Amino acid sequence: MALRDGDAPLFFYELHESDTDLFADVLLAHETEYDEAEFLELVLEARTRVLDSFTEDSLVEAVGADLAARAGFLVIDDTQLRVAVNVSAQDEGTFVSDLQVTSKASSSAPDYRTLLVDVDPEDSLWGDDRPG
Repeated sequence: MALRDGDAPLFFYELHESDTDLFADVLLAHETEYDEAEFLELVLEARTRVLDSFTEDSLVEAVGADLAARAGFLVIDDTQLRVAVNVSAQDEGTFVSDLQVTSKASSSAPDYRTLLVDVDPEDSLWGDDRPG
């Protein structure tokens, strides 16, 4: 990340949740650089606070929201996204994608979630009935 004069550096942290076959993660930013033990302690404290009462869609989102509220972390999500560009080897495949930017306070949340799926290359493709 290139910094402008006077800008404080940002350090990035990631939370993962994979209690099931689905994998969720949250990216956080902070002006303070925490080592592994310090960040883990913050996460454990946040987890304890939210574990029995969170309303977010996943535990990592709840922990991220708690860290934002109590420790000054910035949750990096689509609310900060201003431009998305599809990049392709072909000229016509490189273009600005449409964005639906919503604020967290907005009641018109999108009716979709983004999922990252890690597929073993040896697994057959969905709907592929060809012999392996």
